[in-house]
Amino acid sequence: QVQLVESGGGLVQAGNSLRPSCAASGRTFSNYGMAWFRQAPGKDREFVAAISPYGRSTVYAASAKGRFTISRDNAKNMVFLQMNSLKPEDTAVYCCAATPYRMKSTPSEYDYWGQGTQVTVSS
Repeated sequence: QVQLVESGGGLVQAGNSLRPSCAASGRTFSNYGMAWFRQAPGKDREFVAAISPYGRSTVYAASAKGRFTISRDNAKNMVFLQMNSLKPEDTAVYCCAATPYRMKSTPSEYDYWGQGTQVTVSS
């Protein structure tokens, strides 16, 4: 089992930044690919970004590329999502997820999920 707890969401104005974080516990963190997904009211869960177990590779959704950066600190069992130039359409609950050994981009491929942190961007 892997337990994931997100924090660092909040309410910001458009153009500003936030850096949600995700704390992991339970298994060897460096064995897991990690990702951030988001879900806005009335919409499906959407992939945002993923990072490989040792952080050597990352992948981003088109909506996140150039504005968001995913990173991880395996010594602290943490994964982060630096979000810059936020837009009102980025408003959603942001969840981190873990999957063994690889980096993937679809929700069904992830075994463990956090509860999420709310990000609200006002115009």
